[in-house]
Amino acid sequence: MAATGPLTGLKVIAVEQAVAAPFCTARLADAGASVTKIERPEGDFARGYDGAAAGLSSYFVWLNRGKSSQVVDLSTDAGKAQLEELIASADVLVQNLRHGALARMGFDESRLQRDFPRLITCAITGYGQTGPMADRKAYDLLVQAEAGLCSLTGSPDGPSRVGLSIADIATGATAYSAILEALIARGINGKGVQISVSMFDVMADWLTVPLLNHEAGRSPKRNGMSHPSIAPYGSFKTKDGFLILVAIQSDREWRKMCKTFLNAPQIADDPRFATNIARVANRSVTDNMVAAKMAQLTKDAAIELLLQADVALASVNDMQGLSDHPHLRRITVQTQNGPVSYPAPAPIFAATTREYGPVPALDERQK
Repeated sequence: MAATGPLTGLKVIAVEQAVAAPFCTARLADAGASVTKIERPEGDFARGYDGAAAGLSSYFVWLNRGKSSQVVDLSTDAGKAQLEELIASADVLVQNLRHGALARMGFDESRLQRDFPRLITCAITGYGQTGPMADRKAYDLLVQAEAGLCSLTGSPDGPSRVGLSIADIATGATAYSAILEALIARGINGKGVQISVSMFDVMADWLTVPLLNHEAGRSPKRNGMSHPSIAPYGSFKTKDGFLILVAIQSDREWRKMCKTFLNAPQIADDPRFATNIARVANRSVTDNMVAAKMAQLTKDAAIELLLQADVALASVNDMQGLSDHPHLRRITVQTQNGPVSYPAPAPIFAATTREYGPVPALDERQK
């Protein structure tokens, strides 16, 4: 079935692999763009990451729905000629090869801009087009570490990886929004543009708040499941062994929690706890009061009482909890091994039912 959506008719060539660029182009495909994924003869190496999705790679099934796969051997003159022909009819070229790789094949952006002035190009790299680390290989965890994210993640005992490919995903989402912006601009001025998005820049941007706090002399520490600058904001164990995350965002909320949940309204006016700054300074005492009350209650009773106090809370779920979650929306995509169900993309468009194309086998075109 042909794709329909706001980007129907848009042609995208994706010289891509792994996660960052495929995340970006999957969203373009979801919106109706015709995305041709260029794969080397052995295929995108993400096809071999695992076998969790009907025997196929979970990463690949998640990030390549709705695309066509076309094998092109870019190490040959014939392959380069194929790519040139595809680009000539394209609106957007997305690539996340190693810095400079496509240019060395004859597809440098200045030449493409000259020959195809309406073409929008988006180069996704680890460290950008210039600078001392531009030529380095970069993968998700490497960038998490290099940008300092791991220093904020985990327990006080040591740094940790964020539990998903956040640098890749954030970069893909950033590239997607930049391409949409470029398409709007092209609709106004008729001109394409060259976009460069680096994983390091995206992570540095997202780390602005902890960086500014560090430069102000308040370097953030690893706090596990506690918020570094708000209290009480952390996880507490119930009598039946469940963890509930409680988040107090204002002194007004704290007063309501003292009255209804802690059953100790006088604590709200105690100068040790009356303001967030005071509660953070006395975090251990503040948290111990909440922990002691939580330990007296079952999970269901604690949630009921917290909701009565209008306190924001969450169950600390695992993947089984997400799989069973009543709020989880799913889509089903077709693969060469059969259907696979997984979480739906977040945007919901009113009065529109969005369709999601199949995941291509190697060198399989969309019908």
